[in-house]
This record gives sequence, C-alpha cells and structure tokens, in this order.
Amino acid sequence: MNSPGRRALVSGGSGELGAAICRMLARAGHHVYVHANRRAEVARQLAQSITAQGGSAEVLQFDITDAATSRAVLEALVADQPIQILVNNAGITDDAVFAGMSAVQWHRVIDVSVHGFYNVTQPLLLPMIHSRWGRIVNVTSVAALTGNRGQVNYAAAKGALHAATRALALEVASRGVTVNAVAPGIIRSPLADAAFDAARIAQLVPAGRVGEADEVAALVGFLASDRAAYITGQTVSINGGMI
Repeated sequence: MNSPGRRALVSGGSGELGAAICRMLARAGHHVYVHANRRAEVARQLAQSITAQGGSAEVLQFDITDAATSRAVLEALVADQPIQILVNNAGITDDAVFAGMSAVQWHRVIDVSVHGFYNVTQPLLLPMIHSRWGRIVNVTSVAALTGNRGQVNYAAAKGALHAATRALALEVASRGVTVNAVAPGIIRSPLADAAFDAARIAQLVPAGRVGEADEVAALVGFLASDRAAYITGQTVSINGGMI
C-alpha cells in the first residue's frame, strides 16, 4: 500500500475530470480528499476504489458556494495539518445566449467558479504558506481564452480564475507555493460526446480527436509535484491545438 504523502483536496472530485485527478494524485502517494456536493455517493465509490487499489482517500461533502459552511469544514480540516495540494476543479455550465440569460444563470456559474475558488482556497492558504510548500491548480477552460457563444457566464467565470491565478501566484511565490491554471479544451465525457460529433471535432481540433481526462490529470499531477517548483502564475492550455 502507498504510504500517504501530502494531503490533497480536489473540489468537484466526483465528476469525470475530478475523478481522474483524484486517482492521479493518489497514485503519486498523496492522501486525497474527494470533494462533492450533490454527488456524495459517487465520491464515496471513487474513494473506496482508490483505497482498494492501495491509495488513500476520503470524501468531503459541502457546498462550495456556502461561505460559512466551507470555512467551518476547511478550518477544521487544517487545524493540525495543512492541505498542501489544492485543485480547484469544481465548475458548472448553464448556457444561454447573453440577451436571454437570466440573472440566476449568471450568478449560479459565477458563484461556483469564482466565489467557490475564494471559499475553498482562502481558508487553506495560511496553513499552506506556513508549511513553506504548496501547489494550487485551478482548472479553467479554453472558453475563457477564446470565448464561446452561449457561454458568456462560463467564460467570464473561468477568465476570472486566470487573473486570480496570476495575482495569487505573485503573493505566495516566495513562500514555496505555486499557483497555476490548466485550461482544457474538449475532453471526453458523456456531455462532450453528445455535443460534438466526429466531423465537428475534426473541424475544431487540429489534433483530430477529443482529449482524455487522464491527459488533463497528468498535467495537473505534474504541476502539483516537486518537479514543477519553478512554474507559477501560468495558464497552461491542453486542447489539441485549438489555440
């Protein structure tokens, strides 16, 4: 069995990409907290699978848009030992052309990606800084770099994370903490498979295929490692050449 290394938290860990990231970090020897809100049973199954394969994982369930609850859960979590790897992966889409977008659609997407980033990262930051080692990886989207019709809210939310990544990296670089963003393109999932047929993929993606969750997870795993100590404040695209 792997001996647990550092403690890692992956928000939105119950989704396709989040699960791949959790498995990658567990294989690297870290104790992984699989965060979920509504999909707690899926997260539990993932944690059990990781444990059965010799890794170390457990579930954290809370709503990252609830600031008070998030702070209470996370401050208790780091009372005695810091989280040193944080992957802000949680995000939602609620698409509509902007002229027809409701305030609810706008705020829901911003709340999860932007306010959720604050609610999760801020309570964990000082203990991470005091440990003199940390890795924060924010999972964003190619939509924040290129824009996408019907996703003004999503592009705005993920674009805000690019700016926050750069600013926070400057604040903590001298403390051994790196902050980077990973911007995936079209990654295989049931939703992507339904939205993009082979002809559309060939038109959009120079590599001629969708990406795999494990490919994104490998990049996140590298940025969360000791080997990436001199990479900070960057947004790294992984999109098969789309931009």
